[in-house]
Amino acid sequence: MSGNISTRNGISEVMVVGEPAWHRLGTVLDRPATAEQAIKAAHLDWSVTKQPVFIGKPGLFGESHRYLDSYAIVRDDDWRNRKLTALGFAAEDYTPLQNREAFSFFDPIVGQNAAIYHTAGALGDGELIWILAKLPDCIRVVGDDITEKYLLLSNSHGGSGAVEIKFTPIRVVCQNTLALAMLEGPSFHIAHTKDVKERLMIAANILSAVNARYGEIECVFKEMASVQLGKRELQWYLHQVFPDPNRADFGHEDSYEQALQSARTDRAAAEYFFREGKGNEQRGVEGTLWAAYNGVAEYVDHYKYAKASTHRHLQAIWFGMGSSIKEHAYTVAAASLTGLRKADSSLWQEPLANVG
Repeated sequence: MSGNISTRNGISEVMVVGEPAWHRLGTVLDRPATAEQAIKAAHLDWSVTKQPVFIGKPGLFGESHRYLDSYAIVRDDDWRNRKLTALGFAAEDYTPLQNREAFSFFDPIVGQNAAIYHTAGALGDGELIWILAKLPDCIRVVGDDITEKYLLLSNSHGGSGAVEIKFTPIRVVCQNTLALAMLEGPSFHIAHTKDVKERLMIAANILSAVNARYGEIECVFKEMASVQLGKRELQWYLHQVFPDPNRADFGHEDSYEQALQSARTDRAAAEYFFREGKGNEQRGVEGTLWAAYNGVAEYVDHYKYAKASTHRHLQAIWFGMGSSIKEHAYTVAAASLTGLRKADSSLWQEPLANVG
């Protein structure tokens, strides 16, 4: 499965609006979709159910026992076809949120022409579904360097985790996903409890705060573009994003040396994209903190995980370790701006005792 996209009977469970995605899979729509249209186009018109778990083999000479308070989460289409693949396991108080219910959260926005569904789909066997909504307008950081505004909703059928909604700006020039940690402003993490639908409606009522948050993000991006980095400042930033490992955390020297080399490789690659990355040569972008941040994002999105056979590309850059790296890169950059506003020159000095 390319990008870890769910496939059933040769059909990829994904849809996009406009041009085909990089993986060339799924259904392509030529116009914005409603939630119902997106679900059908992405082949997500299935639901999940909880089934009790038994231990042992039933039969004439065997005996099975109910495993107390444990339920398998299974797709109804798999259950009907006797394909007993569990998406996850949960306790009795877990309430599944069906795909239609999760997607309908965005429908009032789309209905008001305030956003369009850009892509939707499922990962793995369907344990994680997503919908990406594109918001109107864009962020023009400097010159022709434009970043589009998106909201990413994900819903887990794995028995743990919550419905999550986060800001996912995408830099147009090279399709970098600038995943942002929701450490400030509105935060949406909605647990699978009996009142999950009610909580989704409450979250919908405060989506007006999203545009205000994007206004803050735009200010940070533009401020990044105003900060020129010398060699020392760039190395400080990259060491914060890709720090050297702590030797004490490794039982074997070989493991430590391997992790150390990995961190050095990451920093060298991010430095290359700081200088040579798409869009980073533009006037007003070249040599700035904004270029450094995008260098990290381009490396993570298009190289670090795209070519690693042990990782799933889309899973990594949206929800996994790749997303965490990009969120951390943004947090470090924003924190450095705070230090510069306070004229704290020690910001660039303290962590670099061993950096040449």
